[in-house]
Amino acid sequence: MPDSDANTVAGTWWRWLGLTLLVVLLDLGSKWLATDMLVYARPVPLLPFFDLTLLHNPGAAFSFLAGAGGWQRWFFVGITLMISGVLLVWLKRTPAQQWWMRLALALILGGALGNLYDRMLHGYVVDFISLHYGGWYFPAFNLADSAITVGAAILIIDMLFISGRAEKPTR
Repeated sequence: MPDSDANTVAGTWWRWLGLTLLVVLLDLGSKWLATDMLVYARPVPLLPFFDLTLLHNPGAAFSFLAGAGGWQRWFFVGITLMISGVLLVWLKRTPAQQWWMRLALALILGGALGNLYDRMLHGYVVDFISLHYGGWYFPAFNLADSAITVGAAILIIDMLFISGRAEKPTR
């Protein structure tokens, strides 16, 4: 019996959760190592532009609302839970042949869940990757942030150039 879109979508979407789980495990493992091996706010230079620096971010990206007094913790937890639910449904409904889209969604979901765990357990997200040039420092980040960024880039590229082109009618 040939695979129909319905069978393919229902039959394989959950396999992408393995990638999501891998992202979560790598993220949490790296944060555990950073917390265990690094001294808070003391950079460990690895390259002229790259340090490992343990930092805690109670805010969102680029420390947005970091100094808001604590209410932002549960606000971000709620937002992340809602977005994760949307990503899960989107992943489930995405046809199997759109594997770039599924890859992107799995990476974003894994990153969101990795940071969600931190926020719920600690009230902040553990960051430890520090990139800089001269006196300019990019905000510290972690593997979950990297997975979200790579996933978002793949999602945009897929929507603009891969899935988006395939769905447009030709003239």
